[in-house]
Amino acid sequence: MGTTKVFVALCVCLMAGCCLGQLSVKRRLSYSAQQCRINRITSNEPSRRIECEGGLIEVWDENDEQFQCSGIDARRITIQPNSLVLPSFHPFPRLVYIQQGEGILGVSYPGCPETYQSTSRRQESGRRGEREWQSGGQSDLHQKVHRFRAGDILAIPPGAVHWSYNDGNEEIISIAVNDLNNHANQLDQNFRASFLAGGLGGRSGLRERRGEEQQFQQFQNIFSTFDSELMAEAFNVPEDLIKRMQQSQDRSLIVRAEKGQMRILSPRSLEEEEEDEERRRSKYMGLLDDVNGLEETVCTMRLRHNLDNRREADVFSRRGGRLNIVNQHKLPILRELDMSVEKGHMFPNTIYSPHWAMNSHSAVYVTQGDAQLQIVGNNGETIMDDTVKQGEMFVIPQFFTSICKAGNNGFEYVSFKTTSSPMKSPLVGYTSVFRAMPLQVISNSFRISPSQAQELKFGRQHQTFFLSPQAKSGRSS
Repeated sequence: MGTTKVFVALCVCLMAGCCLGQLSVKRRLSYSAQQCRINRITSNEPSRRIECEGGLIEVWDENDEQFQCSGIDARRITIQPNSLVLPSFHPFPRLVYIQQGEGILGVSYPGCPETYQSTSRRQESGRRGEREWQSGGQSDLHQKVHRFRAGDILAIPPGAVHWSYNDGNEEIISIAVNDLNNHANQLDQNFRASFLAGGLGGRSGLRERRGEEQQFQQFQNIFSTFDSELMAEAFNVPEDLIKRMQQSQDRSLIVRAEKGQMRILSPRSLEEEEEDEERRRSKYMGLLDDVNGLEETVCTMRLRHNLDNRREADVFSRRGGRLNIVNQHKLPILRELDMSVEKGHMFPNTIYSPHWAMNSHSAVYVTQGDAQLQIVGNNGETIMDDTVKQGEMFVIPQFFTSICKAGNNGFEYVSFKTTSSPMKSPLVGYTSVFRAMPLQVISNSFRISPSQAQELKFGRQHQTFFLSPQAKSGRSS
């Protein structure tokens, strides 16, 4: 009798787990199931410009059906030297690719300790190997900050307050992709961001352009309408200080910092951080996929990974190019974000094998060069047949088949995916579906001779993904 009760309880638990999993999947589908009737995909530059005091935000058209289908919001952000992106948070995960420049990213987690401690100037003497500055000799405590540079991918969890600062000598240009359809977002597919500072009430600072049309937007920080007396009691500060926070008008989303006041405690160089990360990856190489909670905790998890590291290329061809993939195995935080990214560097006239993504949408940004791209839908209809160029973005929906050929100057791109473990199914090469089929199936399916079926099956037998131009059957890449 006791055994029967235990068995029934286990069955109920399993059924509940399955139902919750199905609800999660259905929730992702519910947003986009009726919005993926795509007839045409185009590669475009951003359609809106939001001009800020310390930079520029360019936004791709959120009403474009390819972005509606994928649930993706994309924007290109330019940060001028000595400028600060104001602290904010949003209900969805974000991946940021740094195309140019270097700077500092801060991400704050509730409950994590302030592990970075600066001291007063009197206590600085005798310390070496640390970069720490203070304003007016005051000490400070804060959570870890992360240095980034060109080629890095940055992972920002939903709900975490984050800010960034350009402490370099050139502009930072980054591509930010937000997964609005992620399971973490329980609101809707509209882009939402809550700012802890700043605000605009007049016709200055924040100007939005749609083509030739110019509009002035208004936004307020989250403190602006709270009762000042109640907030002063909560913070245990004078009410005048709260009113100052609430009346921070005419400040945009990206502001210029006061000179000499943005020297952030940063105790390690970027090279030292990379060495630590390399040792960490080597130490845990070969472990099971299940995270045991010891190698990375929430407060010390890595948020950054460089996509330009040739030694970490997952696909490499001397005549075709290289492909760097960053998924949940290389950057464990992506398991929680359920996103991933790949960067491809294709040599001139190289072909990216025709394939389809099995479990994700892909938002592709062209970083350099150009390519001829074709996308075909499930009914064999042509969805896209066009040349994509530097600075443009397009979406390849899940299960849509695509093929790409690099131009005479090569082709580089960054592809953001809506899953932490992306899988693709190629049609050509030694990992292709044709390679897995018997010759008789291929021959009868297309009404071709066995010799023709063999040629179709083994035409690129030593290659996969990146197919070198004018390669002959049987030759290695």
